[in-house]
Amino acid sequence: MACNSCSTGKDGQPKGCKNNGTCGTDSCNKLTVFDWLANMSLPNGEKPFNWVEVRFKNGRKHYYHNTENLTLSIGDVVATQAKSGHDIGMVTLTGELVRIQMKRKNISEKSDDILKIYRKASQKDIDIWQAARDKEELMKVKARQFAIDLKLQMKISDIEFQGDASKATFYYTAEERVDFRELIKVFAREFRTRIEMKQVGFRQEAARLGGIGSCGRELCCSTWLTDFRSVSTSAARYQQLSLNPQKLAGQCGKLKCCLNYELDTYLDALKAFPKTDIKLKTEKGIAVCQKTDIFNGHMWYAYEGEWMNWHKITTTQANEIIEANKANKKVASLEQYASDLIESTKVAFENVVGQDSLTRFDSPKRNAKRKNNRKKTSPVNKNAKSNNSNQTSNKNNRNKNYKRKPQKNKNENK
Repeated sequence: MACNSCSTGKDGQPKGCKNNGTCGTDSCNKLTVFDWLANMSLPNGEKPFNWVEVRFKNGRKHYYHNTENLTLSIGDVVATQAKSGHDIGMVTLTGELVRIQMKRKNISEKSDDILKIYRKASQKDIDIWQAARDKEELMKVKARQFAIDLKLQMKISDIEFQGDASKATFYYTAEERVDFRELIKVFAREFRTRIEMKQVGFRQEAARLGGIGSCGRELCCSTWLTDFRSVSTSAARYQQLSLNPQKLAGQCGKLKCCLNYELDTYLDALKAFPKTDIKLKTEKGIAVCQKTDIFNGHMWYAYEGEWMNWHKITTTQANEIIEANKANKKVASLEQYASDLIESTKVAFENVVGQDSLTRFDSPKRNAKRKNNRKKTSPVNKNAKSNNSNQTSNKNNRNKNYKRKPQKNKNENK
């Protein structure tokens, strides 16, 4: 769901905050949830679920109790309770789907730290909130410079102001433990507000900042992915991917989360494949697996000592050979199995529309040097050619000198 200022102008350029994916109200494709129960009415006697989901900057979500029974819908800006003061956020989900989300995230309705919604945000609340949001980028630049001056091994990735501008939360990443007590004193003296430091992981940092992945789409962690499962290099090995860290790593520097998406499908397909470390025993020699094609169900084997010649067989054929080897039997060779899979590379074209042959340019070109060599003849041949030319010129001259007999005029005979 987009905000009202995300429309385009006459030239097709986006309006609004022009932040390319995260507008000023944080409602451009940031962990949005489609309310597929919005058009359904509740049964008779059922009360609507009085909890709502509120999203803050960069996808941070919390669930609040609607004690005032306010009529809220998706997109409303509300003032919510905080530990001190109030915060400003946007309603992203209402109704029974909130109950399902809370159950999925193990959030109890009767917990001690229940927060509630105060009211719908007034224009004054929104102005204070927007003024605080405008300060965040300048503060982030200064905060990073202060951390560099103090020689702290940390990276300040994002700053988030509370809705009433009474507190600023600094999100940072660090590989080791950092003593930032002196840094907090510098921040409090410079920014004149309450400071809270919160450490996040590298995946959470990429989720908050967002970006474009190598697939050309927005990062999954910043649009819809909420749980970060561990990704290992074995997922890449099962999918026959090259272990290149530059291609397998995402913008967070860790392995891409999408490596786990198709892993189960690959594991199911690999159940029909024999293990690649099993060698095939034939009368011609012992064959070792060189390559597998999971999509087509093919395997390539090469004899020991003849590593350049690969023989393609199917998985069923490989399993038959392995079963024969277990019974102390050897097959003749792999060629008798691979001959069934030999494909003809010659492509036949038919002239169905009366066009010229598609292979008319395939004939080899004549060597130009041979033509030049023919032109370059010996002096003897040159004299012979000159004699021939003289003879032909004499013949032409004879023909020219030949005079036809004049015919008698008929009038003279009369």
